[in-house]
Amino acid sequence: MNITLEKITLEGMNELDRDFQRDPATFADMSLFSAYRYSPEETRKRFERYGAPDRRHFLIRLDGRPVGETGIKHIDWEKREGELSIHLQNDAVKNRGIGTAAERLLLAYAFDELDSPVVSAGHELTNQRSRRVFKKLGFTCEG
Repeated sequence: MNITLEKITLEGMNELDRDFQRDPATFADMSLFSAYRYSPEETRKRFERYGAPDRRHFLIRLDGRPVGETGIKHIDWEKREGELSIHLQNDAVKNRGIGTAAERLLLAYAFDELDSPVVSAGHELTNQRSRRVFKKLGFTCEG
């Protein structure tokens, strides 16, 4: 299993989004949940937001194909701090260690390339999968 991060591109995001499925476990308020419908226009809009100065986003590739996206958002360049973000494509790539491996690569980037002394990781308290990943990476979960 070869997991890599690569700078996010619009082409890569479109490839990822075609088979993306929203995970109900990521919604604290299920009234906000709806099935994901691929839209090249919505993917383009999200890609443009990812270019903001307070973000660094990457495609997660498994053996060369995109299976998720991860990044650091809300970067405070003065404090050199940011918050991790990750979305895996669908259930076929979850519970296989892919997210944990990708987040390890992202943390190395944050500490080594961005010289960040602190990285936080927010998640919905109901998302047990995220809680397990963050605990494996050494984060402490509150709540």
